[in-house]
Amino acid sequence: MVKAAFRSLPIALVLLLAGCSSAYYGAMEKMGIAKRDILAERVEKTREAQTEAKQQFADALQRFLAVTKNDGGDLQKKYDELNREFQRSESRAKEVRERIAAVEDVAEALFREWQQELSQYTSASLKADSQRQLDATRRRYDGLLAVMRRAANRMDPVIATFRDQVLYLKHNLNARALAQLDSTNRTLEADITRLIADMEASIKDADSFIKELKSKP
Repeated sequence: MVKAAFRSLPIALVLLLAGCSSAYYGAMEKMGIAKRDILAERVEKTREAQTEAKQQFADALQRFLAVTKNDGGDLQKKYDELNREFQRSESRAKEVRERIAAVEDVAEALFREWQQELSQYTSASLKADSQRQLDATRRRYDGLLAVMRRAANRMDPVIATFRDQVLYLKHNLNARALAQLDSTNRTLEADITRLIADMEASIKDADSFIKELKSKP
């Protein structure tokens, strides 16, 4: 029941609590939730946020293409449609970055604690084995974080392009402006294709990391 409640915490509350990380993690451990559990949960939430962002960017691209290739209709309505897609995409991108930051916070706390506790061993063989596990887990985590960050960074040029197009159309509601937006379609498609590929790689790696983390004692 405790873990079910933990899973339902919204991102805003998680980030607020994480602002006082030591106290928060200490409180969670008293409730039977270890840092390893929190790390697995946050990686899972990041994976979900990336899945949603991937779908949003794909949907936004289709909307953008549909609007710029259609010469008829109300230009104000077209602007409103594109602006809504931009706002949704920007919101998804922000959530992904917040989720990654939350993962980094608990991971650093976990590895710091693990390293400190090595000095408490009296058995040299157990200490060495724990050190090997720590090093392996850290390397695996560093690889996952790099993939997550690469995917997140791919969002920047897409968001920038969307913002430019929305702003341009906002102040130039005419057919000529629409034609100008159409000229960026190929670049935008290429950027989003690369973004989706990186998102999928990150999602896959997150799945693997979660399974590995949960399989270890």
